[in-house]
Amino acid sequence: MEEKIRTLSTLYARHFSASLDEVRLRTGNITERIKIDHPEAAAVVAFPDPKRILMVRQWRYAIGRETLEIPAGKIDPGESLRECARRELLEETGFNAQNLFSLFRYYPAIGYSNEVIEIFAASELTKTSEKLDEDEIARVELVDLDHVFDLISRGIIQDGKTVIGICLFRALAERKEIPANFFR
Repeated sequence: MEEKIRTLSTLYARHFSASLDEVRLRTGNITERIKIDHPEAAAVVAFPDPKRILMVRQWRYAIGRETLEIPAGKIDPGESLRECARRELLEETGFNAQNLFSLFRYYPAIGYSNEVIEIFAASELTKTSEKLDEDEIARVELVDLDHVFDLISRGIIQDGKTVIGICLFRALAERKEIPANFFR
């Protein structure tokens, strides 16, 4: 167990805060730890049909390049993760989902952040909006599922939530653990 001695500095941003803390390790040694307090988030592996998924291209400032990812975003106050998944899918792709199935919940950066992402699978999609979040999304792409696995294995898709969501869906489907009515 590590014990916080004091907070040395804190940065407050619009959607999160980051603290640099001085801590005492279980050995008695003193060190520093960074902790990011981040809201929960939802991500969606969205299937317009059983062989293709909706993906978004967006610029990621931290790595200085555009990425291909599944739709995702932070929860709004008072919103459930399921509602967040539906909202993010609509905002980023223009689609609503009739079926939404929870796949997995995980900590993407457990060494320094308390963020939790719940990944959902979505099917029975209906296009309901042409207006997308232009500040974030460069474009929406329909990608063949087989091609997505090729992009992952070649290192072109490296986003953690995307790799986890797609690979976990495949594993659950192979084990027949996806609800029978998921693809009607």
